[in-house]
Amino acid sequence: MAHAALLHCSQSSRSLAACRRGSHYRAPSHVPRHSRRLRRAVVSLRPMASSTAQAPATAPPGLKEGIAGLYDESSGLWENIWGDHMHHGFYDSSEAASMADHRRAQIRMIEEALAFAGVPASDDPEKTPKTIVDVGCGIGGSSRYLAKKYGAQCTGTTLSPVQAERGNALAAAQGLSDQVTLQVADALEQPFPDGQFDLVWSMESGEHMPDKRKFVSELARVAAPGGTIIIVTWCHRNLDPSETSLKPDELSLLRRICDAYYLPDWCSPSDYVNIAKSLSLEDIKTADWSENVAPFWPAVIKSALTWKGFTSLLTTGWKTIRGAMVMPLMIQGYKKGLIKFTIITCRKPGAA
Repeated sequence: MAHAALLHCSQSSRSLAACRRGSHYRAPSHVPRHSRRLRRAVVSLRPMASSTAQAPATAPPGLKEGIAGLYDESSGLWENIWGDHMHHGFYDSSEAASMADHRRAQIRMIEEALAFAGVPASDDPEKTPKTIVDVGCGIGGSSRYLAKKYGAQCTGTTLSPVQAERGNALAAAQGLSDQVTLQVADALEQPFPDGQFDLVWSMESGEHMPDKRKFVSELARVAAPGGTIIIVTWCHRNLDPSETSLKPDELSLLRRICDAYYLPDWCSPSDYVNIAKSLSLEDIKTADWSENVAPFWPAVIKSALTWKGFTSLLTTGWKTIRGAMVMPLMIQGYKKGLIKFTIITCRKPGAA
């Protein structure tokens, strides 16, 4: 899951002026001085490069360390209450989520993403992926599921040493050590050769990437010729033709979410499509699944209000508590139509 950095204001260069107008952040006086210095560096707003000719974005100071620390601290709590899949569930639009069916909905999210991308079913072994990379793997819920489903070799990457260690322990406990390996690695500098993976999977990690073009470029680089790329991520809405930026209240809401979850450049679904096109990727498809994940955050809040959730939360740390405090803002963002839960799939061109 995503999980305060830079905020991208729009789907095009029209948003530059609006981003600059909202580019100052003042830390609360109760925050320690060294934390205020870091947060000013991380939360200042900057537009995403919408032109392939523009210079690549650079990660703000402390971003990777903040993301790793957040997940080092919170992953145990999440697993204890919600299990090993650290992402939204997929629900019918009229369905109310409950603790009883959350795992089913999380597994359904994986299956819906595979179906949307047209990944062959597991009963067609000649066409199923044999090598998979899970970019931003958490504790490896998707990695293990995909490895078992396809009988594939799956490598997961995360910035969190705690997540990698726990994920490898779970793989060993399930007899999957020969199929699943998790390691600490930067998604923007993946330690793999070109063209290694039949399926490149990113479930709710793209929102952490400070350079979206570099992110997608790396996914494409490690994909095998003809390989499938699946990105499921948080976006902000596309701008209307008459707009030059998001509204001030929308920017304010996203800033507060970014501050809690260590999120750099937000971008729109159109940004991802344009990046994929610029990289000559094929069969580009996207969909808005916001209605299908709407029940998820209320269910997470409900679980936090149980005795088990409340006592577990108190034993974690400030990063996790701060994240829990802004969960209602995620609900508000979805209801306003500002936050879009988006899937983008595409295919790397086959060998000539």
